[in-house]
Amino acid sequence: MSGLDAGSPLVLEVGLGLLMLIVFLVGLFMPSEDKRRVGVLAAVGLVVLSALSWRAEAGGELFHGTFVQDELALFAKRLFLLATLIGVLASLPLRAVTFARRATEYYVAILASLLGMLVLGSARDLLLLFVAFELMSIPLYYLAGFLKREPEAVEAALKFFLIGTVSSAVLAYGLSFMYGMAGTTDVRGVARALAAGHPMMLLGMLLALGGLGFKIAAFPFHMWVPDTYEAASTPFVAWLSVAPKAAGFVVIFRLYLEGMGDRVLFWVPAAAGLATVTIIGGNLMALPQRNVKRLLAYSGVAHIGYMLVGFAAVSADGVAMMLFYLVAYLFGNMGAFLVVEAVSQAEGSEAVSAYRGLAQRSPVLALSMLLFLLSLGGIPFVAGFWAKLYVFWAAAEQGLYWLVLVGALLTVVALFYYLLIARSMYIDAPERRDPIPVAPLLSFCIFLCVLGVVLIGVFPRPLVGAALRAAAPLF
Repeated sequence: MSGLDAGSPLVLEVGLGLLMLIVFLVGLFMPSEDKRRVGVLAAVGLVVLSALSWRAEAGGELFHGTFVQDELALFAKRLFLLATLIGVLASLPLRAVTFARRATEYYVAILASLLGMLVLGSARDLLLLFVAFELMSIPLYYLAGFLKREPEAVEAALKFFLIGTVSSAVLAYGLSFMYGMAGTTDVRGVARALAAGHPMMLLGMLLALGGLGFKIAAFPFHMWVPDTYEAASTPFVAWLSVAPKAAGFVVIFRLYLEGMGDRVLFWVPAAAGLATVTIIGGNLMALPQRNVKRLLAYSGVAHIGYMLVGFAAVSADGVAMMLFYLVAYLFGNMGAFLVVEAVSQAEGSEAVSAYRGLAQRSPVLALSMLLFLLSLGGIPFVAGFWAKLYVFWAAAEQGLYWLVLVGALLTVVALFYYLLIARSMYIDAPERRDPIPVAPLLSFCIFLCVLGVVLIGVFPRPLVGAALRAAAPLF
């Protein structure tokens, strides 16, 4: 590599660093009290970076192989950039005066967290993984409490911070065992050391898996999720529900699957057990919820369990279908949260009752929400149907029929609470007849998510092919 061109492994990270600096300086010297326009600058920069990510080619390495740009890294980075772009666009119509005044801080923090994710996608070194994880996580604690005048936001941010720091400590403790037994921070060296089967290495990897469980919000490490989702601003929550969790899964792929050979089968019981309790716990805790953001929070925990079904398959097909699931989940879950934002702005409520008669008041908004709920529920033929079908298929190929049965049964349970919202929209009588106003940018983001859910549902093959190419080098 003779320079930082469009094909360089570091071009996205350097470009994002420059974008952060530009957003910071423009916001710093902007005379107006309303600084939301820096969000437009951030969105334009993210569009440029997304275009660059499609020009990038796999195969580059830097720093003696500790930073790699393979197909998995490129797939993950494109997902991170897309999710962040939707989250930034959806935040631009936020009305709060405090947000308008402090918008520069908001967007710089989001871009800083995104930078950590991009580095995570390429990291193949234990130290780099941990530093990138913290770069991703620390801005999230701040953003969760961004509405600092509201006591609920402060409480949720504090819970998120305390649990996040404990998880970071557990992760660091596990990585220290792995380094001690492997004698190197190179992830490939860890894979070789695992072949010896030393108990301390296995302990370190189990501790690290526990720390990562907090990051991806797997049960029983999910306790920060409902309060944080309920109290934080909804466009931020839409992004938080997808991008950081995808980054956590990429790290799991690197640490537990890449180069493991036959030893990879060691993780089948642990992954299958974690997937089972996460699916059951998430779905059962969602049943009594009447606040839509809390319902989607517990639903998100359950979806992490479905993704872990693909991890339990410990195969290229299983990883590929997890990647497919992440993209389908991005459109379905972010879209649902953005509809929640539109309704809560108009009604001042996030309760299921706020959706009464939505189909009569705003039929397009109700249809969008219905599509997102059908996708999350796994109903044919939208994106979520193929996502669940493919992860179950990958698990069945490895003989995990009992895990597929658990997942299928709990999918029926999930339909109950999704259809509660659908019933409220389409059967219950509205309390008012006036249509719900939706900001043009928010409408555009909802439309993008609807487009993603429908197109992937109708034409899943291109995304399946891309996911298979991304997963192939791991095995």
